[in-house]
Amino acid sequence: MESRYLVTGAEGCIGSWTLKNLVQAGKPVVGFDMDTRHRRPRQLLTADELAQVVFVQGDLRDTEQVLRVVADHRITHIIHLGALQVPFCRADPVLGAQVNVVGTVNIFEAARRCAGQVQGLSYASSAAVIGPEEAYELGRPIPDNAPLMPRTLYGVYKQANEGTAQVYWLENGVRSVGLRPWTVYGVGRDQGMTSDPTRAIKAAVLGRPYRMTLGGVMDMQYADDVARAFIASAEATADGAPVFNLRGVAVGMDEVVAEIERQLPEARGLIQPGTSVVPIAPYMDDSGLRALLGELPRTDLATGIAETVRLFQALLSRGELDTSDLPPSEA
Repeated sequence: MESRYLVTGAEGCIGSWTLKNLVQAGKPVVGFDMDTRHRRPRQLLTADELAQVVFVQGDLRDTEQVLRVVADHRITHIIHLGALQVPFCRADPVLGAQVNVVGTVNIFEAARRCAGQVQGLSYASSAAVIGPEEAYELGRPIPDNAPLMPRTLYGVYKQANEGTAQVYWLENGVRSVGLRPWTVYGVGRDQGMTSDPTRAIKAAVLGRPYRMTLGGVMDMQYADDVARAFIASAEATADGAPVFNLRGVAVGMDEVVAEIERQLPEARGLIQPGTSVVPIAPYMDDSGLRALLGELPRTDLATGIAETVRLFQALLSRGELDTSDLPPSEA
């Protein structure tokens, strides 16, 4: 059977990078999302690459539509990224639960009903299931099996999804791999609580001042690395429903600002770190995921910021840089 991939949340940041990787690997892919503008995928894929994706406008809350997409397109691998992020769950908790929790149940139900067809499923949990650093043993990276202490509804919904995956394995034999991204950055990351670093890079490219909301230490994970980890996890053949931490580079936001200024000296003084600290322990142990997949791509901060600067500059030169996520220019 030819491998065919379904990417939910295909119009998001990680979704767009996942589409890019799958298309460039020559793998047939269906992108599922309510949004049909392709605003983020267009920033990463050429017109020819974009034309190779079968886009389906759909709602994760619609059980029968999710099932039809998986069955009709003969999907063999599901990469489930579709979700509402922290601010949207906070603004509308009921909708957040419907999309993030019920939508994930629908994905697992489709995998169950198409058990002879679907060979692999990876899904996005989140580091938001983890509590603040002081809740754990200091000096020790957070293991996969650390007690879960979410501080947001978004984190609670992701914890529920981890439980859903476990029950679908125990009761129905549906295999899955859950991953917990932390601060994903790169082109396309323009919304969500931890989008601050990417917005700061974009503002610096534009020569605009930008004051970040967030400070403290966060685990910075380059979006391309994260997308590749989700693809590899969907292709993994291990039994069960394990959930793994993702790890990038844990750095302070002052270090992020310093690296932006090192690469864009003309932006010196324009970007200011914030003071609000995300209540999630920043140092993650990813040995479990590496044991399953082998060594993972881990782009260092300087390289990740340099690549993001390069891509933003290319979009700017073509008049295609989206600035809607930044405060209005004072110029």
